[in-house]
Amino acid sequence: MPKGATIDFDSTRPPSPFLKDTHQAWRRELRRFIDREIMPHVEEWEEAGEIPLALYKKASDFGLLRMGYPEEYGGISEGLDRFHGIVTSEELARIGAGGVSASLMVHGIGLPPILALGPDEMKRKIAPPVLAGDKRISLAITEPSGGSDVAQIKTRARRDGDEFVVDGSKMFITGGMRADYFTTAVRTGGEGMGGLSLLLIEADRPGVSRTRLKKQGWWASDTAALYFDSVRVPAENLIGGENLGFTGIVNNFNGERLGMAAGACASARVCLEEAAAWAQQRETFGKRLADHQVIRHKIAEMLRQINATTAYLDMCAWRVMNGERPAADLALLKVQATLTLEFCAREAMQILGGAGYMRGGRVERIYREVRVNAIGGGSEEILRDLAARQIGL
Repeated sequence: MPKGATIDFDSTRPPSPFLKDTHQAWRRELRRFIDREIMPHVEEWEEAGEIPLALYKKASDFGLLRMGYPEEYGGISEGLDRFHGIVTSEELARIGAGGVSASLMVHGIGLPPILALGPDEMKRKIAPPVLAGDKRISLAITEPSGGSDVAQIKTRARRDGDEFVVDGSKMFITGGMRADYFTTAVRTGGEGMGGLSLLLIEADRPGVSRTRLKKQGWWASDTAALYFDSVRVPAENLIGGENLGFTGIVNNFNGERLGMAAGACASARVCLEEAAAWAQQRETFGKRLADHQVIRHKIAEMLRQINATTAYLDMCAWRVMNGERPAADLALLKVQATLTLEFCAREAMQILGGAGYMRGGRVERIYREVRVNAIGGGSEEILRDLAARQIGL
């Protein structure tokens, strides 16, 4: 980056051999949509604790909700690859309010298990209205007693003829207050991973209830605790075979971690953009903040970590796009990205000082969202251990 060059969200993404004209075209169109339909309203939605239902329909009509999904269900897939999804995650992170994108794009973790493992009738029933923005689907894995250790799930689905009777609860469910469907991990067999199944549970079934949760960050995401009290669910709502749900859960996590890593790294770039702009205009002791060596070193270190993380991100995305399932690297990538975000959010707050601490700015919101990124989709500790086991330790 030459002296005097602009330090902003775009300039701090290293050039990538994987990003072609089609990816840049999608970035331009998506950015226009976000700047028009989302950016002016972020603070209002943060205070309201949810995004408007009308946004789902607008996002579908634009193509955002439908990107990367089979065309037979109303999706858009021709000519698209994994890097269109990376661009999407980056542009949504530019908003600087993770709750907006978490709620708007929650189908990205709730719908894939159905499309990958569900029966054809279920796909035809669920996918079109979700992709059209008319219905919403959430992923219900985490429980009050545990999160990342999915093999210990306690919610029980007991077979009773042609139905399952579900008892248990789920916690921290993104989009859970307004979801119409839950892709739910349940225990249908014995202990451990071999006794898990995935079950589609409609939110309006008798015995389903939910409670809104207040959070440190992601205010615009309607996060819920779910309760299942003798909920009767048809056996045909099984997603994949009985007691075969663990593989579907794990494969879903791989995609979620790649998207979260892209978003975390892009959020770090937002922090760098805001910090650099402030350092170039704010004066202390007779000169710009940017003229103090300690501030320049902070910004340089932020950029170093972002560059390294972005290179790792692009290589992992390329491998996934070419059919690999690099579970260890996806786990470590997510750790790398959230550590980069934590560092950049902290340093940006230091550089902005009191201005960064005031509500209404992107850095202040991102700073409050550091922990949800480090925990959600697999905590840093769990992912390090997963990677160690994957490489044979």
